[in-house]
Amino acid sequence: MFQWISGLMSSMGYFGVVFLMFLENVFPPIPSELIMPLAGYLAAQGKMMFLGAWLAGTLGSVLGALPLYYVGHALGEERLKHWARKHGAWLTVSPGEIEKSSAWFNRHGGKAVFLCRLVPGIRSLISIPAGIGKMPMPKFLLFTALGSSIWSGALCYAGFHLGKNYQAVEKFMEPGTKIVIGILLLIYTVRFVGQQRAQKA
Repeated sequence: MFQWISGLMSSMGYFGVVFLMFLENVFPPIPSELIMPLAGYLAAQGKMMFLGAWLAGTLGSVLGALPLYYVGHALGEERLKHWARKHGAWLTVSPGEIEKSSAWFNRHGGKAVFLCRLVPGIRSLISIPAGIGKMPMPKFLLFTALGSSIWSGALCYAGFHLGKNYQAVEKFMEPGTKIVIGILLLIYTVRFVGQQRAQKA
């Protein structure tokens, strides 16, 4: 995965950063923890501007948050819960979890969107309850952009200051990514089996 990310970013520049961060939000196993430090490293090498890489990462995150927002907005809580009863096991989502996430979002609103953009694993998922709650788009974009800019900027800054040491870190990132994906698959399998048993009970 690392070679694919680095090749795409090297060939497409800022557009590659936007595209990869968009995918990261729609398909979380593509980790921003690989994308943005690499963008920062390329900025340190003079192949990008730091500000440009940071803004590209933020823009990609904001754009990637929109599809899940519109899914929540279009379907609504009851239709999503109905869908989860029939098919939710495949995405390890239960009707109860949808209801809890919506209730939590309704209590915290914009603060929930902002804070969750800083938390790996749920950064993109917060868009669904925001859509269910029909948060006004300007407000959703504002809090998404604020949280995403902090997250992208911190990772980009870390990569920028790794400098030459980034080459030493690089060889550990590929196996590290495989381990993370393996853990995610294990968690998915456990949750899937649990959802299947709950539906049969």
